[in-house]
Amino acid sequence: MTKGLFVTATGTDVGKTFISALLVKKMRDFGLNCGYYKPALSGAELKDGKLIPGDCEYVLKTAGIASNPTDCASYIFKSAVSPHLAAEIEGEEIKREKILADFEKKKQEYDYLVVEGAGGIVCPFNLTSEKLLLPDVIKMLELDVIIVANAELGSINNAVLTSEYIKNSGIKSKGFILNHYDENDFMQYDNKLQIENLTGEKVIAVVKEGEQELQIGKETLLSLFKEI
Repeated sequence: MTKGLFVTATGTDVGKTFISALLVKKMRDFGLNCGYYKPALSGAELKDGKLIPGDCEYVLKTAGIASNPTDCASYIFKSAVSPHLAAEIEGEEIKREKILADFEKKKQEYDYLVVEGAGGIVCPFNLTSEKLLLPDVIKMLELDVIIVANAELGSINNAVLTSEYIKNSGIKSKGFILNHYDENDFMQYDNKLQIENLTGEKVIAVVKEGEQELQIGKETLLSLFKEI
């Protein structure tokens, strides 16, 4: 059976892709057949007449996976806006069936899958023919989540709100990874403590600015993945 983990965040540009890449890389460094999938991606670049999903390209390159980036996302949009709006602008419709079918295909390729969301936890995928938000996608794929949060000012509020929304949505969280962490900043150290204190969840790992290796043990890392 394949095991999977969903990476979400407290907001846009917090570092989901960066952390997803480190997670996949770490798994593969441990000798595990781990892959990557992203249901919907906005803001793709046009190169030689083709849309290139930059997030997918970055993760594959970082993790050393020789795959086509376009095979790692179900929906790829040029418009750098929320997936639901990008789909409307570009005349498409994000459907549950395609995401689930593509996810099932990825499960046949890998023993472990890191799945990356878009934006924060309240990210709309479809608000026209049906109401499809990111939590609906997570539950459809039957995954638990890890939450990426900034370690900087404002992180306590964002982390607590995200954690509570996830719990109220009936999704299980495996904890937090703090990005842009400065161990010499007492405020950030306190942010880490208070996020754990107020949410009741562990900060699984901290990642310093530009760090290229996830400091996490194999046993802890494997415990984040759920059999699917």
